Amino acid sequence: MALAAETHEPERWRALFPIVEDTNYLVNHSLGAMPARARDKLAEFLDQWATRGVRAWGEGWWDVPVTAGNVLGRLLNAPADSVVMHQNVSVVQALIASALDFTGRRNKVVYTDQNFPTVMYVWEGYKKLGARIQVVPTDGITVDTARLLEAIDEETLVVPISHVTYKSHFLQDAAAIQRRAREVGALVVLDTYQSLGTVPVDVQDLDVDFVCGGSVKWLCGGPGAGYLYVRPELLPTLEPRITGWAAHAAPFAFEPGAQRYATGIRRMLHGSPSVATFWCATAGYETLLECGVENVRRWSQRLTERLRRGLLTAGFRIHGPEDPARRGGTITVGLAEDENGPAFVKALEARGILVDHRPAAGIRVSPHFYTLEEELDEFVEVLVELREKRAWRNFVSARTSY
Repeated sequence: MALAAETHEPERWRALFPIVEDTNYLVNHSLGAMPARARDKLAEFLDQWATRGVRAWGEGWWDVPVTAGNVLGRLLNAPADSVVMHQNVSVVQALIASALDFTGRRNKVVYTDQNFPTVMYVWEGYKKLGARIQVVPTDGITVDTARLLEAIDEETLVVPISHVTYKSHFLQDAAAIQRRAREVGALVVLDTYQSLGTVPVDVQDLDVDFVCGGSVKWLCGGPGAGYLYVRPELLPTLEPRITGWAAHAAPFAFEPGAQRYATGIRRMLHGSPSVATFWCATAGYETLLECGVENVRRWSQRLTERLRRGLLTAGFRIHGPEDPARRGGTITVGLAEDENGPAFVKALEARGILVDHRPAAGIRVSPHFYTLEEELDEFVEVLVELREKRAWRNFVSARTSY
């Protein structure tokens, strides 16, 4: 049973994350802290490789994209065998796009200017196959849901949207977007990279078509472990052009010629899986399942609101929504035009505080379920000191973000 935020004990979870022992770790929107049990997962893989050799493929390795997907799927309330693991969101969205037909009247792709650029690159590439891209403009912080819904019409094929935007961390109304898309016969690809693990997501309640994301942020699963959920009723209609032997109905028959797709979620695979990466990522999923994402969300809202108020009191501006219900797990701190964001980040790092910066937004700060309230107070105090003493100028030339 999830605990109320008032009784949440971050110290209990801190013991599972080595880096927080000596670092004020506030960069979870970029790279979540590594759970100590990830070492055990990796050791398990290495031991199996060392002792079982090629036999390991038949003893679990081949199934890892689905078995690991089932662990993650519990965070989505997804039905069994409806989630598979992939390398990253670029691959996932390209694979989805490759299963669609852009040659007819219904060939429009609708998203906002707040989508993460890698997603835009994928869909822009499908212009060569007939895709028409409509980018809905925003104010740079919030998304006008009514304006987005108006753009989704009978000529819309697919709506790939970010559940939480990456610059302002605005939480979009995914339910309203999915309803509108279903009314006109369009599909929705919900990118939960910036939300899953700190914002509850229920794919069955949303009745969403596709969900994708990665494990490197709030899921504390490390890099290289992307995921794809497909609504089970939709699966039989999909034949991705990006494919491979793992998606074949009989992969070890090595049949020549055209693809003969597997039934179920395996048809959304392609080549050989990244077994170690996927299995290691489940350490983060399991930890979040133990804590409960509803509990994580309550603690996150408490922390981000405390942080927002502290920053406003200190004279900083916030690049993001005021309403905690419309905000993901991150606060973005706006800076003055003559202040160098990357230099601030390096100056904070020198004090043992890890954050990052994004152009045209500001310093991104993201506590998680193992963050202490006093760590946020420390961040505000140091940020004020750096501004008042102009101490950030000593770090102007440093590279800071990934």
